Amino acid sequence: MDYYDDLETRDPEQRELALFGALPGQIRHAKANTAHFARLLRDVDADVIRNRKALAGLPVTRKSDLIALQRKSPPFAGMTAVSTGSLGRIFCSPGPIYDPQGTRGDFWRFGRALFAAGFRRGDLVHNTFSYHFTPAGFMMDLAAQAVGCAVFPAGVGQTELQVAAMADLKPIGYAGTPSFLKIILDKADELKADVSSLRKASVSGEALLPAVREFLKSRGVDVRQSYGTADLGLIAYETEPMGGLVVDEGVIVEILRPGTGDPVAFGEVGEVVVTTLCMEYPLIRFATGDLSAIAPGVSACGRTNMRIKGWMGRADQTTKVKGMFVHPSQVDLVVKRHPEIVKARLSVEHDAARNDRMRLRCEVRNGGDALSQAIAESVRDVCKVRGEVEFADIGSLPNDGKVIEDLRKYD
Repeated sequence: MDYYDDLETRDPEQRELALFGALPGQIRHAKANTAHFARLLRDVDADVIRNRKALAGLPVTRKSDLIALQRKSPPFAGMTAVSTGSLGRIFCSPGPIYDPQGTRGDFWRFGRALFAAGFRRGDLVHNTFSYHFTPAGFMMDLAAQAVGCAVFPAGVGQTELQVAAMADLKPIGYAGTPSFLKIILDKADELKADVSSLRKASVSGEALLPAVREFLKSRGVDVRQSYGTADLGLIAYETEPMGGLVVDEGVIVEILRPGTGDPVAFGEVGEVVVTTLCMEYPLIRFATGDLSAIAPGVSACGRTNMRIKGWMGRADQTTKVKGMFVHPSQVDLVVKRHPEIVKARLSVEHDAARNDRMRLRCEVRNGGDALSQAIAESVRDVCKVRGEVEFADIGSLPNDGKVIEDLRKYD
């Protein structure tokens, strides 16, 4: 078995010691060189943040807040540790959110994902991620160069031209979304073009559906998916089909209860929160807004880092009830007021008259009428909206990361 480097097969305890040995220095760096983290972490002693329990005590910065934060303090909300003019490139993701790229090769660290997908020195990669405005094209381009591959910068769209280029250049690798690769192969069939040189693909940007994976496999294409963001770079990557995603060596991943800074129990679905060791953009406890869960065990491929189950939905479950916004953080505040509550889930639905009805379902220890009334008062006090309380057996609420479930129908 080939590995990108020796970091991938380290003893897990050695990896944890290395990451948390580097973390205090990263926090000091962020405090000294960024306005945002200087303010957010001003009372934090970096030297004591040497394990996951200590990290869990730091505040979270949410991607969902970036648009407002960047408007208030353009262009990067005071989160970059280098001057704008010394960056390699600046990109604009939908929002708009402005994303910095440093000058180091493979800045986003996707080379590790390409290597795990079978890409090797001398391969030609047909890269269909966009090079325009957003960084996805360059993410894969720089990664391919780090592995030693040549790149055809195809970008998005123009399906017939994509097919023609594939037929002429005969690339062995593809980078892009899985759905666009299927479109290209279908168009090749229509045009009777030979694109059979394609043997491997590294896909991202959307869920890889089992049916699409099977279709690509039937066409002789071995596909692996990766998960990352423009802010953080690579977060995790697939090494074997359906075996979960191995976390990248350059980040610390936590799974938190949505709307909070609290880690969930092992295996429970929650929000993916990442701390990166990137010096140019030192994001500390950056909440992606994506849901996932830690997968048990280690990968059969021999890589020893923790694994996550992949993208499992969005964590931002804010909803409006009777004209008032209700946030997951408010549900968490209600739970913390009552230690008898093990887990809670707020359901919002319409009653027979199409009026909003809010119900907090609680797994509790030693429930009773007095506790039910006390929780209902907390709901009204915290959420500013009345809600019913319903007790449930411990372990009966779904493990899907949802804190607020909107069941209303508008059709």
